[in-house]
Amino acid sequence: MADLAYLAGVSKITVSRALADSPLVNADTRAKVQELAREHGYKLNVSARNLRLRRSHTVAVIVEMKPSSDRTMWDPYPLTLLGGISQELTSAGYSVLLTTRQGSSAAAVQAADGLILLGQGVREDAVHLFDKLGLPMVVWGAQSPEDDHVVVGSDNRHGGAAVAERFVSIGRRYPVFIGNPDHPEIAERLHGFVDELARHDIKPLLLRRNEFTLASGVDAVRSLARREARFDSIFACSDLLAMGSIRALVELGHQVPSDVSVVGYDDTPLGASFLPPLSSVRQNWQEGGMLLARKVLALVEGQPAESEMLPTTLVLRST
Repeated sequence: MADLAYLAGVSKITVSRALADSPLVNADTRAKVQELAREHGYKLNVSARNLRLRRSHTVAVIVEMKPSSDRTMWDPYPLTLLGGISQELTSAGYSVLLTTRQGSSAAAVQAADGLILLGQGVREDAVHLFDKLGLPMVVWGAQSPEDDHVVVGSDNRHGGAAVAERFVSIGRRYPVFIGNPDHPEIAERLHGFVDELARHDIKPLLLRRNEFTLASGVDAVRSLARREARFDSIFACSDLLAMGSIRALVELGHQVPSDVSVVGYDDTPLGASFLPPLSSVRQNWQEGGMLLARKVLALVEGQPAESEMLPTTLVLRST
């Protein structure tokens, strides 16, 4: 850098700013310094700079899910969230380190400036686990009175209540909820659903399922048939569960929605193109990802950040 400063006839700090495209250096000087750097093969030593600044300029994004053939990393969740996160972080000059829970022990994760956790885990076990890293952390999920982390998520309680209102309005009296309320987000959906139904003296049947997959949805409905349970509507906590439920209902000779109404959660493109097109609760993942990134950057810079819940919308289609 000292050599470049001598050749360009400027100070070392001007060279540093010019190589960083700083507006504090006029365009002609920036161009001159950058051209000299190219001619002489100079490259900024990012690792050395970060060591000096005690920053890695990296944010680790950990996806709390176990990818499978039924539930992949290229599904809208988490891919759309990751799009919003990457857009904000790269614009701010940060790199994104993406991994799952299984890869979170890597040294690069522990060296990150901040952490975004997508999913809280069963009984928030993932939150407790990654707290141990001691990094500024923002979580995608549901707020909890016992938790003071910065959380970004959807209004899951409102989403559940909207589904209950719809079922009541079309005369459904024997609803079923499929999901695992040990996950805070799912618990909020269930609470909203139950509370709204209680206003009409209706109590839903809860079917616990740990996997949010097509196969799990099929299994849930088959278990209802084996028990000879009475039901006329299903609220599944994910679109994949809902689509699996519909598949099983059709196999069992039920008509959807004339015999059984079905609503999913997430409003995925796969659900919208399903036959019949799936009614579902929409979450704004793109905006959610951008908010996650903005809030973790604020924490990294020592600035305050608050939890925020985004609105949900019930999208009615053919089920």
